[in-house]
Amino acid sequence: MIQLGQYPAPSHTIAHFSDTHLLAGGRPLYGKVNTIDHLAQALAQLERSIAKPEAIVFTGDLADLGEPDAYLRLRELVEPAAARMNAQVIWVMGNHDERGDYSRLLFDQESDAPQDRVYDINGLRIISFDTTVPGYHHGEVTDDQLDWLADVLSSPAPHGTLLAVHHPPIPTPLLEAMGMLELFDQHKLAAVLEGSDVRGILAGHLHYSTHSTFAGIPVSVASATCYTLDLSAEDRLLSGVDFGQSVNIVHVYEKQLVHSIVPIGATTEVSGFPAGAWAQIEAMTPEERIETFSKKSSTFNSAEVSSNG
Repeated sequence: MIQLGQYPAPSHTIAHFSDTHLLAGGRPLYGKVNTIDHLAQALAQLERSIAKPEAIVFTGDLADLGEPDAYLRLRELVEPAAARMNAQVIWVMGNHDERGDYSRLLFDQESDAPQDRVYDINGLRIISFDTTVPGYHHGEVTDDQLDWLADVLSSPAPHGTLLAVHHPPIPTPLLEAMGMLELFDQHKLAAVLEGSDVRGILAGHLHYSTHSTFAGIPVSVASATCYTLDLSAEDRLLSGVDFGQSVNIVHVYEKQLVHSIVPIGATTEVSGFPAGAWAQIEAMTPEERIETFSKKSSTFNSAEVSSNG
């Protein structure tokens, strides 16, 4: 595919999923939300897309109750799809997960220790960093974890690092109640990250998409595949809804990251053009492309053409 804009192709493409909240037996969450179908739909959309991710990062709350069967079902759904896409699966611990079964059933390792791991994705380092507290829903990291992280980051990766956590280290102004369940003592983590090669922080936990910065680093929170929160609900402390689920696609460039939100679910196309149009575009000169696709009065920009193309 030819380059049409000012930027070359990204050096890396990463899919960012979060909060699958699967239950044993595939039973619906709250008796209403089919988390299996939502995750399967998200994976199918990713697989048919042009994204072609090198890795799929799941930022926690994989199993709603930490049940063993939920982790097995998760692997049964995700791993075959990831293999077809030639993508590395990267799991991250969430507050709904249980370390013992998480470690045993996803990594074939018996461990109740913090689940911190490092991945090399063709020169891009991705760190899965466990911010959970056994028995609680808020987040913390220990001094030993911070020492470990500092040691890992002491050697820069060829293409930099992405830090994947469950609890996002950012304010939640539209969901003030989440302040009770946020990552505690964030200044300690900031002290380790400042001056490092961490280029972005991927997180979940909130069940809605949002973006900020932390220690000068961009933070991107992916929404959930299970259910989302209605941030415009009236007279509700929290309002979970079976609507608006999405995943993120992260494109890594030399000097920047691009996070794109992809809604999950069936859609109705109201305008568009077939993929075969690429051959026509490639055959044009740059000047012809401007006159055809940028000029307001061109045939291409006719509403009739774009809706019936």
